[in-house]
Amino acid sequence: MKVTFLGTGTSQGVPVIGCDCAVCTSPNPKDRRLRTSVWIEVEGTSLVIDTGPDFRYQMLRANVRRLDAVLFTHSHKDHIAGLDDVRAYNYFQQKPMEVYASEETQQGIRREFDYVFNNKFYPGIPQLNLNTIDNQPLTVNNVSITPIKVLHYKMEVYGFRMGDFTYITDANYIAPEELKKVKGSKVLVINALRHEQHISHFTLSEAIEIAREAGAEQTYLTHMSHQMGLHQEIDSHLPPGINLAYDGLVVTY
Repeated sequence: MKVTFLGTGTSQGVPVIGCDCAVCTSPNPKDRRLRTSVWIEVEGTSLVIDTGPDFRYQMLRANVRRLDAVLFTHSHKDHIAGLDDVRAYNYFQQKPMEVYASEETQQGIRREFDYVFNNKFYPGIPQLNLNTIDNQPLTVNNVSITPIKVLHYKMEVYGFRMGDFTYITDANYIAPEELKKVKGSKVLVINALRHEQHISHFTLSEAIEIAREAGAEQTYLTHMSHQMGLHQEIDSHLPPGINLAYDGLVVTY
């Protein structure tokens, strides 16, 4: 499996317009985070989780030549806004894009991209084939995926486990029965917005505690705001086996 971090930031991420803090003005490329997304290559299948506003640039930057499917965690704008740009893959692959999302997320997609679903064909619009995610295991091509239901304040969001890799973003609560699905992962990716408490995201300390409970060999923190602090400074003080992710990070195992 090969995992490429396309983006590790948030809509409160870096750079922030008008902000002159140390992170927003940092020359370190690891402090320049686009909206959170990840590209997974496994068993000959190419998947992306979430298509935020930076999707087109992220895919060009990572040179993603083929895309078999998109999985969505939830319907917030910073996770779905770039979906229109799958049209390039429609053109070159000559087929609709397979999209996997919960019923609630599909409703958000239909609202945001109503021109795709209004039964009025227009040349060049994205071609999407919606597949429904619930809390049951599913298979995309030959890849077995276990959805993990978490809460983003009161909103249900899905994380995903594929083999020994687990990806969870936009969460501030994981029920014990769902955390069981995470345990035994070799690599865990989980959101950590900042140090201070937040109504709908794990803080750095909370994410570290979840990582310890899950017992993953390696944990990467994602969905970080500029309030997290400088990458080099924060990463150097994290416990063994826990690191900040950064845009362009590639993990192969």
